[in-house]
Parts: sequence; C-alpha cells; structure tokens
Amino acid sequence: MVQTNKLENIDTLTVHNAKAALVQGFDAIKAGQTVFDFGSVKVADSSAVAVLLAWQRAARSAGVVLSYVNLPDSLKSLAALYGVDAFLVDTPAKLHHH
Repeated sequence: MVQTNKLENIDTLTVHNAKAALVQGFDAIKAGQTVFDFGSVKVADSSAVAVLLAWQRAARSAGVVLSYVNLPDSLKSLAALYGVDAFLVDTPAKLHHH
C-alpha cells in the first residue's frame, strides 16, 4: 500500500519554512512515505523546488521512488523554469523506469 503524506499542516512552502519542511519530509521518507500530496500548499517559492529535490535525493539514497501529487501550478512553473520539472513527477501514475 502506498503511504501518502498530505502535508496538511503546510499551506506555504517558502524560504521561511523550508528547513522545517525539509526535516518533516526526511522523517516521512524514513517512515516509509512514498507520495507527498501538495493539495494544501497554496504558496511556494524557489525554496520549495530545492526541498522537493532534496527529498528525491534522500529517497533515491534509501532505494525508494517518491512521487508528488497536486503540485501547485506556481511550483510546477518554477520547476520548469529551473529545468528540473522532470524530477518532480506530479502523479504516481507517471512514474516509469527505463
């Protein structure tokens, strides 16, 4: 069964709370989380992109694949701007291995 972290207590992911979110995500990954639901996140800045990439690195190091659902459009746009959108998959269904 896929474990989803709904990030319910996070409605913004910016420079102001990135470190706390980073730690929360690392803890969730260690606990077996594989899907992060961003449905509650309304505001995100470039710090959010860094956090998501760090979570991906941590998951890969742990031998698991992460996916993100309900990413805000603003976060998708930032990821595309930085050329890392391919690393931030928006639905588990889009994950595939080559």
